Amino acid sequence: MALSDVNRHEPAGGGVQAEPDESHKERVDRELGELLQGLRVAATGVQVLFAFLLTLPFSTGFGKVDQAGRWLFYVAMLSAAVASICLIAPATQHRVLFRSALKELMLHRANRLGVVGGIALAVSMTCSTGLVVEAFLGVLPAALLAGGVAGLSAWLWFVQPLVSLHRRGRRPWSDE
Repeated sequence: MALSDVNRHEPAGGGVQAEPDESHKERVDRELGELLQGLRVAATGVQVLFAFLLTLPFSTGFGKVDQAGRWLFYVAMLSAAVASICLIAPATQHRVLFRSALKELMLHRANRLGVVGGIALAVSMTCSTGLVVEAFLGVLPAALLAGGVAGLSAWLWFVQPLVSLHRRGRRPWSDE
């Protein structure tokens, strides 16, 4: 993908630009389809993590997990559940609101749910990493590696895109 492909929907003025000869309705349809596809990919990963966490208490070694590890597990499991709910909600709402002329509302709502789901996923991945590493290597390596996971996901998923928006003079979640 060329740099020109990356910038084709966002002109230098910061507004959102439609494809050539694309109406507002066609743009909303395209953006909603692209967003739902991205959420489907993320939801699959969250569901695998959530399934792993749901089986963990039934494994033979879970009884050896200390209190800190149990808290990491609880936070990881709860945040994976929240991420699953947030990332699946747009597809479900799309079905419920089918042919209701509310696609633009769904698009904005799905975007916000995707961000909340991403935050919850980052928390779950961080706690899951901390839990697993603590079981094998101890508290200090667990804290360092979990901190690395938190920092990397925060940077790549949230900070870097927000910096890009700021540099273009745009606010997050605006259509300016």
